[in-house]
Formats: sequence, C-alpha cells, structure tokens
Amino acid sequence: MAGHSKWANIKHRKGAQDARRGKAFTKVVKDIMVASRIGGPDPDANPRLRLAIAKAKAVSLPKENLDRAIKKGAGLLEGVEYEEVMYEAYGPGGVAILIECLTDNRNRTAPEIRAIFAKRGLALAASGAASHSFNRLGQVLVAAEETDEDALTLAALEHPVDDIVASSDDEGNDVFQVVSTVADLEQVRAGLESDGFPVKEYGITWRPSVTVPIEGKLAEQLMAVLSALEDNDDVQNIYANYEISDAEMERLAGA
Repeated sequence: MAGHSKWANIKHRKGAQDARRGKAFTKVVKDIMVASRIGGPDPDANPRLRLAIAKAKAVSLPKENLDRAIKKGAGLLEGVEYEEVMYEAYGPGGVAILIECLTDNRNRTAPEIRAIFAKRGLALAASGAASHSFNRLGQVLVAAEETDEDALTLAALEHPVDDIVASSDDEGNDVFQVVSTVADLEQVRAGLESDGFPVKEYGITWRPSVTVPIEGKLAEQLMAVLSALEDNDDVQNIYANYEISDAEMERLAGA
C-alpha cells in the first residue's frame, strides 16, 4: 500500500478539485446502486450499502442524489444497471496492477482499459496473473489527526486486527489503516467505532504481498498509466504493488 497511498497524495496535489469532486460523486453513486441492487435498499440490513452511504456522505453527495441512487439500484426507479468487473495488468517495471470497475457496458469499458495500456506498449493480463501478488483483506481507515496511535494499538488487541499501518486516504489525509481478514471486517469496524475511534471509511482492499522498487523513467511511465486509468469514469479502484521513495515521489509531483 505504500506506493499506492503516496500516489494518492500526488493526485491530491496535482488534480483539479472540481474534477476530483465529480469523479468522487460518480464513484459513490455507482457503489450505492450496485450495493442496493445486490442487498436491498435498507442500509441496516445491507452492510455494503451502509459503507457506500458512508463514502457518499464523506464526499458530500447531496441527499437527493443518494436517495435516488438507492431507489434506482433497488429497481424502484428506472435506471442503468452496473456490474463489477476487474482487469489485471503488468505496468512499467513489471508492476502488478488491479483495476476494479463498475460498468453498464463491458463492450465499452474493456476496449477503453485495453487502449490505455496498448498506447504505452503494454497489455492486459489474464485473470489471476497479477492478483496473485496481492492479498484480499478488510481495512478500516481511522483519522490519524484525531487518534492516539498507542491507544489505537492497545484497542486493536481486543479485536481481530492483523495489522495497523500509517497511510493516506484518496484525498491525501493521514490515516491509520487497520487491516483484518474480510470475514472480520464488520467486527473490527464496529469494535473501533464503539471504542470511540473516528472511522473515516472501511471496506475491502487488495494489499501487495510483494512489492516492486521503481524509479526514474519507469516511475514516470507508471504514473502516466495510473493517471490515465483514474480518468476513466468506469474505474472505481486501482491497486499497484510498486515501492517508490519519498524523494522520487516528490520529484514526480514537481514534474
């Protein structure tokens, strides 16, 4: 996650605020619709929808947009139907990349994602080719500014927590990433909230089991790929197993 969270900081500094806001709205609306379609429109009985609503509130999605997305997902209003799809690839320097998408048309999304790589002399990989370099885990993001790390560490001993890592969220804010198995995610989230810790976000993540050091021209090429993927409206999340120094990231940020 180190390289991925550093890239979140660079995106925060370099991206246009309005564009980020529009992209964030698109992501959370799709999340809400899919969650409502799969588990129903009641967030109390649908943990995935509860998470999607929390993310929507975090980016200040207007309530009418949120309610409309829930109804569309549940079939109470007419709307498009999104499906989840994940693409795998190897980027510059052999970095493994996972691209999670929500799309209403695979025949549009797949060629667009494929073209991003083909333009740079790269190609998508077969299913499972890149994901074997990651572990699928649960994560709870706790606001670092409002949290005593020692207190969080002690509290985590009372819950099925596997690890705590200093990280950044997608807006570049400092957080503690509390990691668990997917099965224990809800228990960890509820436990930390009950303990009074400021949970900003929680959900499923892909954490690299092995990382690839990268710098120089390859780092520039990799960031170009990640930026192009971020700009695609169907892309929800990107995971990449690169490791890059702070000095190199600062160089890229100023480029």
